[in-house]
Amino acid sequence: MCVVCGCSNPDAPTAAHTHAHDHETGHAHSHDHAHAHGDLDFGANAARVSVPGMSAERAIKLEADVLGANDRIARANRAHFEAHGVAAYNLVSSPGSGKTTLLVATIEALRRRDPTLPLAVIEGDQQTSNDADRIRATGAPAIQVNTGKGCHLDAPMVAAAFDRLPLHEHVHHHDASRSLLFIENVGNLVCPALWDLGERAKVAILSVTEGEDKPLKYPDMFAAARLMVLTKTDLLPHLDFDVARCIEYARRINPGIEVLLLSARSGQGLDAWLDWLLADAACDAAPRDETAALKARIAELEARLAEREAAA
Repeated sequence: MCVVCGCSNPDAPTAAHTHAHDHETGHAHSHDHAHAHGDLDFGANAARVSVPGMSAERAIKLEADVLGANDRIARANRAHFEAHGVAAYNLVSSPGSGKTTLLVATIEALRRRDPTLPLAVIEGDQQTSNDADRIRATGAPAIQVNTGKGCHLDAPMVAAAFDRLPLHEHVHHHDASRSLLFIENVGNLVCPALWDLGERAKVAILSVTEGEDKPLKYPDMFAAARLMVLTKTDLLPHLDFDVARCIEYARRINPGIEVLLLSARSGQGLDAWLDWLLADAACDAAPRDETAALKARIAELEARLAEREAAA
């Protein structure tokens, strides 16, 4: 599972109501409880998460420790990729957004543009090798990473998978050409936002069959992404999806996020996606430090923990 995970707090007040029970004995009686109204927000504490049996202070420390350990390996991944000319992109989305379909179309289109371009894919899912098999069918190398009960990929998983790819052998020959590594994360708009894999950029995939308010519902993911790709746009005539509103919501969360619209089925917008990838991969400037948000989060957690310890 994730760093810290829970869906309820045992210390929270019991839902208040009055109800009656009919028992097998034939008599009925009622219980009166203090009644409460309104919505619940279990992410309003210092840790921004509620874990049964765990204090907010402990959750903060655990998250900082685990993310810090992951970050060290992510930095090594990033240095490894950059030293050998690999541009790695972490594709994140909810299940069913069309990540694998987009990757298949992307690989085929890239092969038409530049048959010599080295590329590979790391596929993340809880079970099966279905998506990796689809990628391999294009002729591109792919490694499947099954996470079991895990809800995201982490930096050690990516390091182990990259070591098994032919792309790894290619880059160790120090070829001057740029290579592309696509990391298709587990379908989940929550946990992968926090986990740096060593990628050059996170790319948030959002299909138009989902709600345009997804950026507001899952702000951490869209805040961490450099690019949002709206997919399945060929279906727009049949949907009520408001593209302009979705983009406005995304930029409310992340003013600098770039946006592309495409359909992997029709091919509309695919050239713009390829242009973005190749231009970004070829950029001589140092890749954006994707650990910045994570470092800020860890610093925030440590500061909150110190405040609580001082007040205790």
